[in-house]
Amino acid sequence: MKLIFVNRYFYPDQSATSQLLTDLAVYLADQGHQIDIVCSRQIYTDPQAALDVFENYRGIRIHRVWTSRFGRRHLPGRALDYLTFYLTALFCLLRIVKRGDIVVAKTDPPLISVVAAFAAGIKGGVLVNWLQDLFPEVAERLGVRGIGWLSPVLRRLRNYSLNHARWNVVIGEQMAALLARTAENPDAIRVIPNWALTEIGPDDAALANMLREQWGVSDRFVVGYSGNMGRGHEFETIMSAAVVLKDNPSIVFLFVGDGARRPWLEQKVADEGLGNVLFMPYQPIERLSASLCVPDVHLISLLPGMEGLIVPSKFYGVVAAGRPVIFVGDIAGELAQQIRRASIGRSFEIGDTAGLAAFLGRLSVEKSTRDQLCAYSRKLHQSENRSENRLRSWCELLTDCGPR
Repeated sequence: MKLIFVNRYFYPDQSATSQLLTDLAVYLADQGHQIDIVCSRQIYTDPQAALDVFENYRGIRIHRVWTSRFGRRHLPGRALDYLTFYLTALFCLLRIVKRGDIVVAKTDPPLISVVAAFAAGIKGGVLVNWLQDLFPEVAERLGVRGIGWLSPVLRRLRNYSLNHARWNVVIGEQMAALLARTAENPDAIRVIPNWALTEIGPDDAALANMLREQWGVSDRFVVGYSGNMGRGHEFETIMSAAVVLKDNPSIVFLFVGDGARRPWLEQKVADEGLGNVLFMPYQPIERLSASLCVPDVHLISLLPGMEGLIVPSKFYGVVAAGRPVIFVGDIAGELAQQIRRASIGRSFEIGDTAGLAAFLGRLSVEKSTRDQLCAYSRKLHQSENRSENRLRSWCELLTDCGPR
């Protein structure tokens, strides 16, 4: 097969969507398929980066198109970055897509699937959508300025791309159910969850101990949050628990990553005078496994309004690291149900500061409970969440991409 993937970021970028795409592209290239990537020349954390226009990486042909470089901080600049990527990606697709080629569109930037559908339609390609979230619904729920009057138009455009796709792949069952309500062909929806971006190796425990020492947490119970600190996540309950536990010298909260809510988190720490909260930047891919092993327990949060629209991918890395998961959000939601079903942690409603703080305090002194949760987490990863299972599912789906 000849497969053309479209996403704003790809190797060597280390954002989650980029790493997932890199994993899949490498896997398919190793199976003997021809892989082309259409992406930008930027790095997620550095809009001023200027990667090579063309690169061959492990047999994968990377086409990096020009975009503006305003970055993610301000909405008008981000919108212009999106617009320029739409245009230059379209020209690139029209140049490289041939009849029968499979074009796989991710969701960064939002609605890139519309561009891919247009190009595939003109050139006789087969479209597959890989939805990491549902737009414009996410923007509506987050109250993005100016989205209200645009939503009907954006939804029609999105649905156009869905209805012209051979497959629409989503990453969660609730997302599939939401999409089925608007899709003309619900039978074209498939669920393939994401996977851990790294596997935990025998050397990661030693490196994790080294990081714990470097970060000054070697003798403390570490409550970790790793990854994007975005607007779709909930932090008020977590930070309130940190305030409750600030006089417990054995417990420390560790945030690794970045995102739109990190400035709020840092300001909260300053306002409350918290000495039990640390921040670290995103870790390079070669240290990601070890960094996930640093915390004794991981926090994941999601606003209830985001259920079915977003699935926190950090969950898979935490399970791969064999760590307990504490979820803050809708306790009837999809992730909370999975945590309960697999017995790998606990879930708490937003605002249940007392319950969260009490459970963290209990885990900090009950090593046997932690060990049991860790064992169940490793079992879940081995039985369901290994990347090989998900990559194989993708290969099987793409093989079945003949015309309807």
